[in-house]
Amino acid sequence: MSVSENQSLSESEYQAQLDHVIKTLKEELPTLFERDISYEIYTQDIYFQDLVNNFKGKFNYRIVFWTLRFHAQLFFTDIHFDLHDTQQVAKHIIKAHWTVRGTLRLPWKPQVFFNGDSTYTLTESGLIYNHLDTWDRKPSEVLKQFFKRGGKG
Repeated sequence: MSVSENQSLSESEYQAQLDHVIKTLKEELPTLFERDISYEIYTQDIYFQDLVNNFKGKFNYRIVFWTLRFHAQLFFTDIHFDLHDTQQVAKHIIKAHWTVRGTLRLPWKPQVFFNGDSTYTLTESGLIYNHLDTWDRKPSEVLKQFFKRGGKG
């Protein structure tokens, strides 16, 4: 389903678009470290915020995903984005629960592991305009895992 940002949708069209967004997230998020996602489910002025980033615009959003893939290949021998659950929690809100885990490309093979939630807010036309990530630990705590010998931190 192709939807424009300002398109007015009936209730059934909105639900079909929302189902498409959830399906797209479920298919693409688990491989975000391996290949690019599609961007048609996001508005041009998508706002993104996590513990280290905060910006607006689809161009910047694309750069973040490119950077994630680049750094995943550069710094990790293996890295995974485990998507546990993705569901509609309110009319315009989708929530995803996930875990990032991987092994750093260092001689002592430290393990990186943290859980998080992504909250996506959709427009009336069923496109994501707000993406907020929360983690179960501070970025400094994730960084400390780089210096531990294998095992979860």
